[in-house]
Amino acid sequence: MTAAPAALEVLVEVARLFDEKLRNQLVALRRAIHADPELSFQEERTAQKLERALGEIGARDVRRVAKTGVVARVPGRRRDAPVVAVRGDIDALPVREETGLPYASHNDGVMHACGHDVHATWAVAAAALLARAPAAGDVLVVLQPAEETGHGAPAIIESGALDEVRAIFGGHVDRRFAVGQVVADDGPLAASADMFEIELLGQGAHAARPHESADPIVGLGALIGAMQTIVSRRLNPANPGVVTIGAVHAGTASNVIPDRATLKGTVRAVDASSRTLMLDEVRRLAESVAAAYRLSARVSLDLGTPPIVNPPNATAWARRAAVSIVGEENVVPLGFLNLAGEDFAHYMERIPGCFLRIGAREPGGVAIPAHAPKFYAAEESIFVGAAVLAQAARVASEALARDAGRG
Repeated sequence: MTAAPAALEVLVEVARLFDEKLRNQLVALRRAIHADPELSFQEERTAQKLERALGEIGARDVRRVAKTGVVARVPGRRRDAPVVAVRGDIDALPVREETGLPYASHNDGVMHACGHDVHATWAVAAAALLARAPAAGDVLVVLQPAEETGHGAPAIIESGALDEVRAIFGGHVDRRFAVGQVVADDGPLAASADMFEIELLGQGAHAARPHESADPIVGLGALIGAMQTIVSRRLNPANPGVVTIGAVHAGTASNVIPDRATLKGTVRAVDASSRTLMLDEVRRLAESVAAAYRLSARVSLDLGTPPIVNPPNATAWARRAAVSIVGEENVVPLGFLNLAGEDFAHYMERIPGCFLRIGAREPGGVAIPAHAPKFYAAEESIFVGAAVLAQAARVASEALARDAGRG
């Protein structure tokens, strides 16, 4: 699935982009954030740490947005050149850490199980690199809260912070890839992540007299089976999709037929038409099955993140940047379809951009899944991610400035 680990000399070359003082500052920042994780829209101490770090590296206009988000501006060489952005997310998960790291979470039941401590740090590090070697235009550094709930990116957009941004780049650590490897693929990279809740309403009765009931449990069982046909019989087999039921609840006693039953689940798709089809089918099947069993259905759809589909032009900029940092042999394909959600997709509905996967497995390490109690990212991924994102901002900025000049 992945190529051989990146050569040591590549990591040495990346490390040389940072002087020893800056490297130490960045490692200390990552560890401080990791040790003190905060949940979505509660990232107050995290934001304070990031504000201080951005001030120390010379970023300008450091300010709060979207409650606990932070944005800063790194001036470019030309005031009239288009603005581009790099994004790092900053929130943690309600997971109890089991890594045994010396800087493990000291907040019980909360940890950076998805690598956002590294994402936040490499965004600051990218700002430092851009301050030393500016892009053509200004670069906005976005430190976004609440990615895990899917509400952080919309909050940043609503704040107006990105109104002048012409391209945006972000990335995610991934221990399926070695440190020094980068994925910069165009096309689908993450799925939409929508939730549903269905309540079937019937008529309760004594378990000994089922004929007096309109049994929602029987209807619920039929609905669970019917929903498995959405992907297998309604979705084009060429288009990936997932319908998963994760919670079922009905009744309180063995001798009582209840008057209602509920189920909850998620729908995942990698394109807009598949997403619409599957959500419509969830509602249609719920209402049809309910009617067949003399029940009524209440269907609630909670639309989450859209799919991420990296466009060719912006991905070409990011790929060129990655090749210049780690070499052609270490820019590797994803090699599988990722149906997890990522709220960076909200930005890409409005702004051209590219979302990358950054290798985070140390030499000799194993692939640890994100959101797991033992997940961590190798610290060298800070520097690779920062270098690639900073260079992507430069490449995009130059391209956009040339296009603006021709216009």
